[in-house]
Amino acid sequence: MEQVNKIGKKIKEFREFRQIKREDLALKSNLDINQLEYIEEKGAIPSLGHLIKITRALGVRIGTFLDDLDKLGPVVVRGGEEKSTLSFSTKDPKNKEHLNFYSLATDKTGRHMEPFIIDIEPANEYDYKLSSHEGEEFLFVIEGTIEISYGKNTYILNEKDSIYYDSIVAHHVHAGNEKPAKILAVVYTPY
Repeated sequence: MEQVNKIGKKIKEFREFRQIKREDLALKSNLDINQLEYIEEKGAIPSLGHLIKITRALGVRIGTFLDDLDKLGPVVVRGGEEKSTLSFSTKDPKNKEHLNFYSLATDKTGRHMEPFIIDIEPANEYDYKLSSHEGEEFLFVIEGTIEISYGKNTYILNEKDSIYYDSIVAHHVHAGNEKPAKILAVVYTPY
């Protein structure tokens, strides 16, 4: 939970440094003021879509809130070590999201892409809330099957399948056959 608290704390520190009121940031990022307060003060886990909207509203790259160290050279994460890097979950029963994110680049500053390993757990309910944000996403299925709701279409991807899409189109990624799945996701957000 300490990692998650760091994200909310960094958002608050950056917002206050820029002298932006919480109400203004909530409005610019299209979030409810209570959601933003919960993220900043209680360490609530923002979904990736919400985190991207916050970074866009602040005019910074997403890595600003995920970075741990200032490393200019390449970053190597050995197999199995991704679980020890920055991780956050979007297990929000209200949103029916069951995704556990493990960042693969927290030590790399100045990056323009965000690579994650994501464990996807099956949801108990299937009323998925689509989200959108600026940028692009690339997903590669490592294990299992996933289903992507993308606009009015649905795509089923199995092991070793991939998809690349514009994330401005409303979308949602979830387990495709009521079994866990694992994907590599690379998210690009312009800033």
